[in-house]
Amino acid sequence: MQNLSEISGNIVDVLNNRIYTGTIHIVDGIIRSIEENTNSYNNFIMPGFVDAHIHIESSMLTPYEFARVALLHGTVATVSDPHEIANVLGLKGVYYMMENAKGAMLKFNFGAPSCVPATTFESAGATLSASEIDELMQRDDILYLSEMMNYPGVLYKDAMVMEKIAVAKKYNKPIDGHAPGLRDQQAANYIAAGISTDHECFTLDEALDKIKYGMKILIREGSAARNFDALYPLLKDHYNECMFCCDDKHPDELLLGHIDQHVKRSVALGFDVMQVLKVACVNAVKHYKLKVGLLQRNDSADFIVVNNLKDFSVQQTVINGNIVAENGNCFLPKRSHQIVNHFNTTKSTATDFAIKAKTDTINCIVAHDGQLITGNEQIKCKIENGFAVADVSKDVLKMVVVNRYQSTKPSIAFIKNFGLKYGAIASSVAHDSHNIIAIGSNDDDLCRAVNLLIENTGGLSAVNGNDELVIALPIAGLMSDKDCETIGQLYGTIDRKAKEWGSTLRAPYMTLSFMALLVIPQLKLSDKGLFDGWEFRFTELFV
Repeated sequence: MQNLSEISGNIVDVLNNRIYTGTIHIVDGIIRSIEENTNSYNNFIMPGFVDAHIHIESSMLTPYEFARVALLHGTVATVSDPHEIANVLGLKGVYYMMENAKGAMLKFNFGAPSCVPATTFESAGATLSASEIDELMQRDDILYLSEMMNYPGVLYKDAMVMEKIAVAKKYNKPIDGHAPGLRDQQAANYIAAGISTDHECFTLDEALDKIKYGMKILIREGSAARNFDALYPLLKDHYNECMFCCDDKHPDELLLGHIDQHVKRSVALGFDVMQVLKVACVNAVKHYKLKVGLLQRNDSADFIVVNNLKDFSVQQTVINGNIVAENGNCFLPKRSHQIVNHFNTTKSTATDFAIKAKTDTINCIVAHDGQLITGNEQIKCKIENGFAVADVSKDVLKMVVVNRYQSTKPSIAFIKNFGLKYGAIASSVAHDSHNIIAIGSNDDDLCRAVNLLIENTGGLSAVNGNDELVIALPIAGLMSDKDCETIGQLYGTIDRKAKEWGSTLRAPYMTLSFMALLVIPQLKLSDKGLFDGWEFRFTELFV
């Protein structure tokens, strides 16, 4: 890749809120001087985009492969939470991500996962103690304590939770939050514990409440959780308190764009371009003290060149003075990736998923497209030969969670709003413990979909009789060792398959992956049973 010594154009100085023409002089990857002039240029040189909170694992790509695509979209840095792989492999998983990111040029900034496992109400593959978090926090390349999902533990001052927060404070590193729906005094108490950000706001009032108490709000637009439409009004008066993030981004959508999409939408809505770029490029750098240049003298030469400040078509991405991507081509070479995993369960039989009806009424999970929150609806269940079964005529599907770390009896529930008319879909990407999660119209297809994942030690599957499709994710059951174009095309195929069979969701597999996320209300399913996120306790399937 080419090393730049100088570049000229319209320089977008976001820090000082001005645009001027000039030439940037670069020595050893550092901006040594900027010479203003009165020339005319068609290009715009601006700071690169930063994703303020993302789980790289959710792209189904290794960090290196993620970089090879994100660089094309002008992303120069991420604030990356390795929480997903940590739930599978513990410290070994965190170190895997950091090692794989080496040589990727994109500036990954990893945090120490605070909640592994996320709750005690599920079976994860590993735990991270406060002493292990201390081990991570001692490192200069671990910049923050990642999302504190156990907000009840914060509010009620759970000893282990407070010990982990104290570790972050000892090293003077930021603490990320995760508290959907928390309002008023509870929000104030949560923030007062030292928690500085939240990416889980799903209403404007909630976000304003948290800003009032001093919190930074991350405006999230991912593949499943899409909060931009609810939160973009913050950009008018609260751009200093906001950042952009994706949180989770599937490979087919990553091929199309990243944080650049947040920026385009914001500018198209009429918001001031410099204020939008502060949210997209600057605020995360300042908050997390990232070693990312912002087009100032003596900064690292990290920037992008775009065609204009409306379309933001990326012509070049430059990191440490190196042109790492140009006009749709990334200059990072292909490479192979080490396989690591934790998968130890035996195959299921269809009878494992049968459940005797105790009554004719159940608590049914209600999925919401574009949201991680779910509802709880008490409905009459369909009963055949004394067993509760799926009822596709009412869009009520059976859902199961199978422990991937040891052979145990699966947990069973029912879910609405997936729309599936035929077959079953399954995934070993199931936040946060990443057991196998599946939904289906019948037990035979459910069983086969689950077993395909066991045979492949992780992945995504779709089964409708003899029609079968599986995407193997051999790295921790979360990531592929392939490139984004390959895995993105495969994912697009399996996503279309689920929709052909009736799913009405925008991203059925991404939505499925969050149906075991107990820390997001209301009703979810872990491998140990049906869980009420508002009450933070197990609840009964049959009413």
